Amino acid sequence: MADSLINYPAMLQRALLNLVREVLVDTAEVGLPGDHHLYITFSTRHPEVVVPTHLRSRYDEEMTIVLQNQFWDLECDAESFSVTLRFDGEPARLTIPFDAVRSFVDPTASFGLKFEPVEAEPEGDEAAGSEEPPEGIPAGGAQILSFEPRRPR
Repeated sequence: MADSLINYPAMLQRALLNLVREVLVDTAEVGLPGDHHLYITFSTRHPEVVVPTHLRSRYDEEMTIVLQNQFWDLECDAESFSVTLRFDGEPARLTIPFDAVRSFVDPTASFGLKFEPVEAEPEGDEAAGSEEPPEGIPAGGAQILSFEPRRPR
C-alpha cells in the first residue's frame, strides 16, 4: 500500500489544537460556564514556552495547569496563549505555544485530547519538491481521549 501524500495526522492535530484555541478564546472573553474546568498539560522543553525559572526547574519536562476559579489575564493569539496563575501563593505569568500542548481535558464535559510532538514540516521549495510526507508524525498524531455527548435536559 502506498504512503499517503496527504498528511492527515498533522492536519487532524492542527484542527484539534484550533479547538483548544477556540475554547481558550471563549474562556478569555466570557469565563468558564458552570462547573467547567480545564486541565492543560504542556512540554516545558518547547523552546517558546515562557515560565518562571523556579517553575521550569521544578517541571523540567511537562507541567499541568488547571484553569478553574483562579486564573487571570488569559490571552490567546494564533500561536499561543498566556495566563497568570498562582504557585505557592505567588502570581506567575506563563506563555504556552499551542504546539507545546500535550493534553487538554475538560472533565465536566467528559472530553479529553492527547497530542503527540510533531516535527516542523518543510517550508517553501523544500516542501514543494518533496515526494514524501513530513517525517516525525506518529501514527494517530492527535487522539480524542474521551467524549460523551450530553443529552439536552
